[in-house]
Amino acid sequence: MNKSKILKEVFGFSSFKKGQEEVIDALLEGQDVLAMLPTGTGKSLCYQLPGYILPGTVLIISPLISLMQDQIEHLRMIGEKKAVALNSFLNYHERNHVLQNLNEYRFIYISPEMLMFEPMFEPIINRLQQIKLSLFVIDEAHCISQWGHDFRPDYLHLGHIREQLGNPPTLALTATATKDVRTDIKKYLTMTNLQEFNYSVDRPNISMTVEKLGNQLEKRERLLQLVQYLQKPGIIYFSSKRMAEETANELIREGIKGVAAYHGGMEQEQRILIQQQFLYGQLQIICATSAFGMGINKNDIRFIIHYHMPGQIESYLQEIGRAGRDDEPSIAIMLYSDGDENLPIHLIDYELPNPSQIELYFSKAKQGQLQNIADELGLSETQLRFLAYHRTQNNNIEQIKSLRNARFQHKYQKLKQMINWIQCEECRRKKIVAYFEGQLESVPAQCCDYCKMDITLYKQKIQYTESKHETWEDRLALLLLGSDQS
Repeated sequence: MNKSKILKEVFGFSSFKKGQEEVIDALLEGQDVLAMLPTGTGKSLCYQLPGYILPGTVLIISPLISLMQDQIEHLRMIGEKKAVALNSFLNYHERNHVLQNLNEYRFIYISPEMLMFEPMFEPIINRLQQIKLSLFVIDEAHCISQWGHDFRPDYLHLGHIREQLGNPPTLALTATATKDVRTDIKKYLTMTNLQEFNYSVDRPNISMTVEKLGNQLEKRERLLQLVQYLQKPGIIYFSSKRMAEETANELIREGIKGVAAYHGGMEQEQRILIQQQFLYGQLQIICATSAFGMGINKNDIRFIIHYHMPGQIESYLQEIGRAGRDDEPSIAIMLYSDGDENLPIHLIDYELPNPSQIELYFSKAKQGQLQNIADELGLSETQLRFLAYHRTQNNNIEQIKSLRNARFQHKYQKLKQMINWIQCEECRRKKIVAYFEGQLESVPAQCCDYCKMDITLYKQKIQYTESKHETWEDRLALLLLGSDQS
């Protein structure tokens, strides 16, 4: 079958979205491709469709189990049975069966860490070397640069793994990669015969607004107002697991139905259950940390609220990109009060070991005393991974301190850019597009708080009793514009 016939008969679409066909054609010609396509525009089709044309297996490197499971489920829905995710959801016997029959699968999803795993004393990569790979795909490829230098160093080995697998045609997919990040991706994947496709990150149907509140109490009250009146479903993002849970409980006490918390500290089965309940409409609001994001392919999310600011613009764009995938009007609201930047600064400190921790770690390593080292030195898992990785690279203490300081400055610079965007007094959409080295082609009618917009578009589509003095629309507009005095 040709690609148009596969698009219609297998995937049920009558036409390609912007960028999809160009990427697919380049892959079918055997080229390596780096593609930056906006969130919610069907990036997975770029490798799934060629999987029905090219001989062999498509290997997809995916960062999260939730993302793998979501992709597998969608493939199952279109009738694809030759797809599997090699992750911790498989028990010993299931994993062994998959490894013994890898050549029977059209799509194999795996994390960078699992690629290095050695079940039964044989690396998984040895098994992959025995099958024909039609494509080597890195989904969410910005993770190479964003995570690889810190707590997921196995991302930095993907180029070497690709070489071990015979350098199959490679596709790196992302929605949020600056020029520097794209350079990182190409460097660590050692991509050759490369064709790049960089499309605008803009999502015109998502309005963006920042509301500045006087203090944390005002912010809390404002959040409750917004959640009561905004059209649902929606996601509220926090940088604190505790705040996500406390807010979910508070909303439930206020009588708001279909609310749950989600964060990385929960049991994996519980996270998957909440994700599925949200995807199928049993939950309407998720109070989440950034752990709730990739793999949330729900078309009708109407609002994204950031209670805490993300540490960088890339994360902000990824998170608001969960909204409006059905191309209907949606809104992204950032709640900000003075001092909010202190939390992301604390998180940056928590992600990287301080100089004294570096010195003590290597002193203990030299003495062979690394058992229980995390508790002894007060190291987070992220800090421990950073130290363990750089120890394997034979870096000395001063080199690692220097690397740590460089990463800290990089993260702090990213945070400053996020703060500057919050404080800017011009079109927010234009600023974000420019951050990714693009130009805004046109300003949508519902753009941002500086370009004006009709906020009543985002009200709940239910009837309320009107007061004698104001209509429902009037009250909603006052609430969302921050002018409510009641």
